[in-house]
Amino acid sequence: MIDPKPAVPAAGSGESAGSEGAPRTKKRRFGGTVAQIRSALTFYKVLAYLTGAMLLLLCAELIARYGFGSYLFAGGTDALTGQPFGFGFAAAEPAGVLGGFNVSVAVLIVHGWMYVVYLMATFRLWSLMRWSFGKMIVLALGGVVPFLSFIVEKKFHREVEAELAANPAAPKRY
Repeated sequence: MIDPKPAVPAAGSGESAGSEGAPRTKKRRFGGTVAQIRSALTFYKVLAYLTGAMLLLLCAELIARYGFGSYLFAGGTDALTGQPFGFGFAAAEPAGVLGGFNVSVAVLIVHGWMYVVYLMATFRLWSLMRWSFGKMIVLALGGVVPFLSFIVEKKFHREVEAELAANPAAPKRY
């Protein structure tokens, strides 16, 4: 007599659907504990928003510099009149302000270093989740494409939470 078998394997059997005698599916494993993954996710989220905001400031600065030929300065002396300069835009060529703090250059430098820290945060999250290299590239692009860091952060935050919920036994135990 033939034993009837269900079309769909029982939950937790580890077999692939519709194949008889198939090898067990690979269990999902993470590179750290839930606490480490959540910490990396929080660190990534903060840096994604900060880097995204600095990138938008950088875009505004580049538009001001190359579109209108001016830098954002704080303090210094107006080169034409000799009067004190407070805060605002001044000509880039020839120099419109002498001895002031160039806020435009500061935005460039801060975004550059913030992007380096953002890359470290993305690498930490990527390695703990054991994702493919393609996801690392998408995460890294979030810091150089305007508005992408906000979109990517939302997408990957949901994905991490879903994977943690779907695989409660996957994190390493220490």
